[in-house]
Amino acid sequence: MKSHEPPLETGMHVRDLLNDSSFGRRKRKRRDQRAEVKALRLLAYSFATGQEKVIQELVDAAVAFCGADSAGISLLEEAADGSRHFRWVAISGSFAKYIQGTTPRNYSPCGTTLDRNRPQLYRVTKPYYDFLGVEAEDITDGILIPWVNDAMTGTLWAVSHRSRAAFSFEDYRLLNSLAEFASVAIHHLRLQDRRMLQENYAASVAMANELAHQINNPLQSLTNALYLARQDRARADDYIQHASAELERVTSLVGRLLNLSATPLPVESRLQNQSQSASNQSVVQITSASTARKRRKYPAHAVCA
Repeated sequence: MKSHEPPLETGMHVRDLLNDSSFGRRKRKRRDQRAEVKALRLLAYSFATGQEKVIQELVDAAVAFCGADSAGISLLEEAADGSRHFRWVAISGSFAKYIQGTTPRNYSPCGTTLDRNRPQLYRVTKPYYDFLGVEAEDITDGILIPWVNDAMTGTLWAVSHRSRAAFSFEDYRLLNSLAEFASVAIHHLRLQDRRMLQENYAASVAMANELAHQINNPLQSLTNALYLARQDRARADDYIQHASAELERVTSLVGRLLNLSATPLPVESRLQNQSQSASNQSVVQITSASTARKRRKYPAHAVCA
């Protein structure tokens, strides 16, 4: 006998933006074109001058010019165990407290967007937040734009908590441009971090070689002093005192060498805050056994409206 139970409510409703006829009929917005151009120029300047804040300025612009309650950039990452998730590397507006939070790749509107590789309209309601184990306002209208570069993949999103038709086609066009900008900017930051890693590694090797040479001199002096102390018993105390001083020099230099090897190198640190902790930051993450049990109840992807 077949079951006639209704499908489980996932709390995610995603549909193709470009194929949605009702979206094209939404009321057009009046924009301040000069302000929008000025903002894009500021973004271009931040990018050209290598300023790290360009990613934050980008999502700030999405909020300011699209009338969104929140906007952000989600970056696809792979964990050590092979699982994948999205990390919110930049957020503006109502979801700002979830900066550096993560959501699972296989149960996320962002994941559906990447699978389709097309811009999506979406809504999110309480069942999805229950799955994540967080409390947040419903997303009544949202746009997701996929972006990709040679090494990284993610989405740019903008959401409203107040209206079922908050965004228009003009908003989509601006967000699409910002998504392309985000892809280039994040790729640029990644290359900068790699170059910084290489430069720091080279500097560390040079410093280690220099310290090794500095250790060699007092070490030889210490060895000679101990040899002379054994040969000349009358002056043994003087030689041992000299050896003790050289040993302190060696100990100090070895300590510097050990500190050098323990210094963390900046591997893409600007896109991830490694010092975050559950005690001082609220993150969108599955962390409890009860939430894990909820996860098994839901299908892998969003309801396609």
